[in-house]
Parts: sequence; C-alpha cells; structure tokens
Amino acid sequence: MTTIAFIDTETTSLHYNRRAWEIAVILRRPNQPDHEQSWLIEHQDLDLGNADLQSLRFGGFYDRHPQIFPAEGMERLHREGDALFAVEQLTRGSIVMGSNPSFDAEVLGARMRAHGICPSWHYHLEDVPTLALGWLYGSGKPLPEVRKSEQISLACGVDPAQYARHTALGDCRWTRDLYDAVTGGGLPS
Repeated sequence: MTTIAFIDTETTSLHYNRRAWEIAVILRRPNQPDHEQSWLIEHQDLDLGNADLQSLRFGGFYDRHPQIFPAEGMERLHREGDALFAVEQLTRGSIVMGSNPSFDAEVLGARMRAHGICPSWHYHLEDVPTLALGWLYGSGKPLPEVRKSEQISLACGVDPAQYARHTALGDCRWTRDLYDAVTGGGLPS
C-alpha cells in the first residue's frame, strides 16, 4: 500500500518566486494513525520584498506569524532549510494530495532545490476536489452549479467552514476529510 501526504502551504504571493511561510503535512502510512506536522518559517527566510499584501492577508500572516504578531506558535518556528528537509523526509515516496497540490509542490520543490534538497514525493500529484467531483459524477448525486472546491466539498457532505481554512494545517485536515468522504478513507493500493 502507498503512503499519502496531504500538503498545504500559506505563501507570500502567487508569483513564481513566492515563499511558503507556513507548511503542513498530514502523512497517512499503512497500518498507522495519521501523523500531522506543521512549520512556520522564520521571518528572515521569507523575502517579503517579493510578497504581495493580498496573499499575506489571505493566509493571515499578520495575524498569525509569531514574529510579526507575538502569540502561540513559536515552537513551530523553523529556518526554511530545516523545515524543508523535514518535509522531504516525511513525504519521500508518498503521493501528494491537496486542493491544487501543484501550487504547493511547486513552491516547496523550488525552495528545496534552492537548499540543495531533491523533492522525492511521487511525481503524480492528486487534487482532492477533482477526485471528489469525479465521485459526484459516478454516484449520481447532484453536481454543484459552481465548480469550486468549497461547493464540491459541500456536495460531498464535508463543510469546509468547519475547518480553520487558509491555515496550512486546517486546509490539510479539510482535504483529508474530503478524501475520506469520497474514498472511504484508507490508502490507494
């Protein structure tokens, strides 16, 4: 059986040179409970000169990053290279899943390579809302009028509003639960 990794990032922008300031992974291995881990990247590693304000606001950077807004989370604060090394180790050989996982894999892979780390997850990423849409088609259930991930999730019985959306771990939990709702949980063989 295959290992899967639900991944999400909160980033400094949508541009190609973006940086992930928050990273989360939920790892599902055969015959083991899910393992959740998340990292916040230290301010000096973020290159905020290339950030865009809308992306920072969308992910709650100014409200949640402990070096900007002192609060909880200092124990998750890491240098970028250290966090990326840990992400590579956790995801090695796994199938990466998420909501638009190519966005997350692109930023993580680029920054891993900048630190001399080779991303080693499986080359085929899986978009959970697209998988859920296929499940809706196959089940004969009504399709949402708007084909956005939130509406697809609601049509599958998973309310995204019940999660800490636009936080890396909250979005990982949401996509994991959506995956479980449409596949019955478990791992692909």
